[in-house]
Parts: sequence; C-alpha cells; structure tokens
Amino acid sequence: MTDLRQWTREAIRIIEADFQRSADTHLIPLDVPGLPGVDLYFKDESSHPTGSLKHRLARSLFLYALCNGWLKPGAPVIEASSGSTAISEAYFARLLGLPFIAVMPSSTSPEKIAQIAFYGGKSHLVDDPTQIYAESERLARESGGHFMDQFTYAERATDWRANNNIAESIFQQLRFERCPEPSWLVSSPGTGGTTATLGRYVRYRQHATRVLCADAERSVFFDYFRDGDAGLRLDCGSRIEGIGRPRVEASFLPRVIDAMCKVPDALSLAAMHYLARRLGRRVGGSSGTNLIGALLAAQRMVAAGERGSVVAILCDSGERYATTYYDPTWLAAQGFVLEPLIEQVAACAERGEALRVDVPMIVR
Repeated sequence: MTDLRQWTREAIRIIEADFQRSADTHLIPLDVPGLPGVDLYFKDESSHPTGSLKHRLARSLFLYALCNGWLKPGAPVIEASSGSTAISEAYFARLLGLPFIAVMPSSTSPEKIAQIAFYGGKSHLVDDPTQIYAESERLARESGGHFMDQFTYAERATDWRANNNIAESIFQQLRFERCPEPSWLVSSPGTGGTTATLGRYVRYRQHATRVLCADAERSVFFDYFRDGDAGLRLDCGSRIEGIGRPRVEASFLPRVIDAMCKVPDALSLAAMHYLARRLGRRVGGSSGTNLIGALLAAQRMVAAGERGSVVAILCDSGERYATTYYDPTWLAAQGFVLEPLIEQVAACAERGEALRVDVPMIVR
C-alpha cells in the first residue's frame, strides 16, 4: 500500500472520528398563532462545531475529495465561498494538517474572515464576486493544490439516501410530533446542494412532502427555475451572504424542487430580526429568507384548509453579522429601513395577515 493510500485512510478515519464526537442539530418549534393548524419548526444548523449548515457540506466534500484521490499531504485546499463553507472547510483542513485558502468577495463580513483565520486558513479577497471561481482555479493550479469547488460537487458529495443527511435527520426528529411527515421543507440555495438532498430524499422515501426553495433578491436561481435559461448571469453578488448566486451552479437541481420564491433582501433581513427576537438569539440573513418561504407555504396550507408541519433551515448564527446585518449604521448606509417590514412579518406569523411586500412564487 502506497504512502498516499495510507495517508488517505488515516485522513478519512480522522474525519469519521470527528463526526462520531458530534451530536445532531436541534429541531426548534416556533409558534405561529396566525396560521392555525400549521406547526412550524427550524432545523438549527448553527449548533454544528463550525456554526453553520455548511459543516455538513464541508465534511462531505472532504470525504468525496479523499475517496477520489484529489487530496494529498501538504497540498493546499482552495475554496470559492461567501464565507460559511470556507469556515467549515478550514476546520477540516486543520484536522488533516492541510493548508487552506478561502477565495471570497471583499464584502465578506470581518467575523467570517476572523473565523477562517482561527482555524488556520487564509483569506484571498476579490473585489468582483463573479471572479471567485477563476481565482480559485488559478491558485490551485499555481500552488499544486486542489480547488474543492462546492458549487459543482455539493449535490453529488452528499449521500442523499441516508447516512444521517439533513433530510433523514429532520424526519427522525419529527417522529413523535403531531404531524410527523412535513407538508413542506424550506431551504434557501447557496450551492443548491441542500435542496437537492431534501428533494431526492423525499422522493426516495416516497414521502408526500414538498420542497420550497427560497431565493435571494440578487440571484439567478429563481429565474432559472421559471425560465430554464442556464446561461443567466448577474454582474453582482448577493447581499444575503451564503445564498444566491450570479450564475446557475451545477449543484442546483430544479427538477427536485416543487416551488420557489424570490425574497427581497430587505424582507429577508426584517424576517431575520423578527426570528432573532422570537428565539432570543441572533440568526443569519438566510434564516430570514427561509422564514419568509415557510410563511408563504403555511399561508397556502391555511387557505386550502390543510393541517400539517413545515420545517425551515436555520442556516447559521447571527454573530457572524454583528458589524453588518445587526449594525444600524451599516443598515442605514445600505438604505434598509426594517422596522415596518418586521411588523409585517410579525403580523403574518401572529395574526395571519398577508405580507404587503410582493414575493414572487411559483408552485409546480
């Protein structure tokens, strides 16, 4: 057996041992009295060791790369990211003693950059968010390292049939609830890997559950879902870190998604603040996006006289956005006025009132 094969075996053992030391994430109920008959839950992915949903993805990407023979001792791992995946990959790179470089937009929150450094990684910042892919490829080529490329491999690196993926975990945790088979699962798209896992799993297990994907304002995923144009491009990045892309990514699989909505950024941030107040702790902007998607799904259920459960993803902690989404000065500089929108979210969840902000939605 070659030295590389032995190193790979040991690297996989280290990652599997780390997994065995980790508990599952919590499923948190959120009372929505304005939507009778609907039980709303949040799958709290912020409780992973690296604080976000991307911990699952990073583990899967490292195992996938190791089993494909793409990683080698001492060679750097490079990733294009808006921050959260990079934090989680820096964690796993440190476990294996590998150098790690995160290629990210220069607008990435300082808290995320600091967390990458905490795990021993380096941040390579670019002014144009659309160039993170090309820069990652260049760095990998010049350093002899490996570009992990989450946007291509997210949907195929995760075992969507079982292995405690996020979908299987949700269904296990709902077993003793009033409505154990959820009517809707709600997730926002970063790579598209989570919605792919959810959609594939419910089909594989023959559940009637539907998947709603809640997209960000500056993103092409919703438009691709609607029109089927894979060549869509934007010249700017998303303002909701971690979700929304300026191009259609290979891991985004529209055929396993039952519905999509496109949430204005201001409404995502308002919902984030509302959810943080209800939970008593800060959450990230993408969790606000998911809350809006969940409320839209719940409203459809109430209008149809349906009872059931809705599960949305709480993607990460809001502590990463202390100097942005939770900073009044930053919000004002960006032109966000959130309080009237926060009241709209509260009125929807607590009194059943319709949102007055237009949120385009397609249900297939």
